[in-house]
Amino acid sequence: MSDTVAAGAAPTDGGKQPRSVRVVLLALMIAMMLAMLDNMIIGTAMPTIVGELGGLEHLSWVVTAYTLATAASTPVWGKIGDMYGRKGSFITSIVIFLIGSALSGMAQDMGQLIAFRAVQGLGAGGLMVGVMAIIGDLIPPRERGKYQGMMAAVMALAMIGGPLVGGTITDNWGWRWAFYINLPLGVIALAAIGVVLHLPRKRSQAGIDYLGVALLTVGITAIVLVTTWGGTEYAWTSTRIMELIALGVASLVGFVFWQTRAAEPVVPLHIFRSRNFTLMSLIGFIVGFVMFGATLFLPLYQQSVQGASATNSGLLLLPMLGAMLVTSMVAGRVTTSTGRYKVFPVVGSALLIVGLYLLSTMGTGTSRLTSGVFMAVVGLGMGCLMQITMLVAQNSVELKDMGVASSTTTLFRTLGSSFGVAVMGALFNHRVQDVMAERAGALGSKVTEQSAQLDAASLAKLPEAAREAYQHAVSSGTHGAFLLGAAVAVLSLAAAVFVREVPLKGAGPQREDTPVATPEPV
Repeated sequence: MSDTVAAGAAPTDGGKQPRSVRVVLLALMIAMMLAMLDNMIIGTAMPTIVGELGGLEHLSWVVTAYTLATAASTPVWGKIGDMYGRKGSFITSIVIFLIGSALSGMAQDMGQLIAFRAVQGLGAGGLMVGVMAIIGDLIPPRERGKYQGMMAAVMALAMIGGPLVGGTITDNWGWRWAFYINLPLGVIALAAIGVVLHLPRKRSQAGIDYLGVALLTVGITAIVLVTTWGGTEYAWTSTRIMELIALGVASLVGFVFWQTRAAEPVVPLHIFRSRNFTLMSLIGFIVGFVMFGATLFLPLYQQSVQGASATNSGLLLLPMLGAMLVTSMVAGRVTTSTGRYKVFPVVGSALLIVGLYLLSTMGTGTSRLTSGVFMAVVGLGMGCLMQITMLVAQNSVELKDMGVASSTTTLFRTLGSSFGVAVMGALFNHRVQDVMAERAGALGSKVTEQSAQLDAASLAKLPEAAREAYQHAVSSGTHGAFLLGAAVAVLSLAAAVFVREVPLKGAGPQREDTPVATPEPV
């Protein structure tokens, strides 16, 4: 018999998954790491890239192009997987990501790098969705909680190790290897998926909803550009931002209207009839809002106020990420053994509120130990929420909608991160500039004229009085940003209270609508 994995594969040996399933899960985690690690690695390589390619004025587009392509393609990949089969769509997304990585490593100018990063982003949109949807096919919801720890570990490893790996690769091999490093990892994932995983082939009679794809893409692009450009490239009240807001709203309204009439909608609106799915999408949005805001401002605070080294910026988040990892593993085990999960969104949201409020109290005299404890509380909250949102969302839809459920939940989290960075960033910048003007007068205004975020070299050059003023300004900025995060997290708690604890589907006999794979020869 061929050692292959079929959809709905049941655990053996008292709940232990077959070896082939564990091989596939390892490959899925590698693919997930590729998508998450990329931006973390590239961030530390950017100064070197700009030094060689030039184009400093286009620097932000290296990240924006990737983010835009990822967000816009996420729901499309989910729908393609539901219509034509998840294995083929997932392999295609890996190949596109690897092509984008190879081309990015060969870029000769900033324009080429931006275009190739967009190609990478198109593939990355399918990586995260593919991982979640395939796990949804292979592992029953009741058993799926055990694998939350694996996904949380990948996320923590990417956030902690990304900047360190990026710096090491850039210093020793050159910045191009920050992209080339994806190739061997991607090939390993492709080989394992191609040989061991066999899911049912599908072929939908309906065509792809091209109008829905176009409307959704335009709407998401407009939203991401508003959150990226607002308050930095353009004033929030500028004509360009207003035009983008109008375009985004019109496109999304048109998208929702069209989805009620399309033969095969990109995002079937009936999935939102499930109370739990809608609530999990909202909670996912808030988790994205809070998490990416926290990972942006915590290292900035510790470097500017507490004097930490920028080289170890990933390690500064260790208390938060470590707590998130441990809690996620515990939540997964408890969910698997009891089948109960409502307690985790409720407790997680409450911890998130408390932790963010504690972070908002940090001042210029707060010790690293104290800030580490505060970060750990936030990590405990996020650990209760991160994977439970996906688990409950997938449990709330039929198997045929597993892909769009995974992609929609992922999209809400992505959009939440864009809004979190933009809104918290705008509040932070405003507070920093106000406090600098109050404490350092004209010099303070001049220091933060270009940006409210100073690097270590710029900070070291400031006069003592201006440096102290900047430290107070950053403390004030983080106070406002985290207080806003705590207020937003209250919405998560309100949503969690209304979650209905629907029993998780176990690993027993398959439902009639569960496709059974015909094993293919290896």
